[in-house]
Amino acid sequence: QVQLVESGGGLVQAGGSLRLSCAVSRTFFSIIAMGWYRQAPGKQRELVATITSGGSTNYADSVKGRFTISRNGAKKTQYLQMNSLKPEDTAVYYCKADTSRGTVSWGQGTQVTVSS
Repeated sequence: QVQLVESGGGLVQAGGSLRLSCAVSRTFFSIIAMGWYRQAPGKQRELVATITSGGSTNYADSVKGRFTISRNGAKKTQYLQMNSLKPEDTAVYYCKADTSRGTVSWGQGTQVTVSS
């Protein structure tokens, strides 16, 4: 399994920016992809962005052009730069890692609140 530690959430006004980080504290297998998901109250968890070990990225339509996912392989850390935040971006954001063994690990989640 992989242990993931998220940080960087908080309260921000609409139009502001936040940067989320997700550090891999322990892993026994190679990580082939990482991503960010979010879950708003009363809604299902949804994909925000993903990045593969090769650097290929994928974004939800709702965040394209505003959010950027990146990864520092040496530090085993991924980031989500969130700009032009909207109230509808308010959610708990979760980090996810997929390993070469087919296992999936999730972080504990970090709250992002965007006020109007």
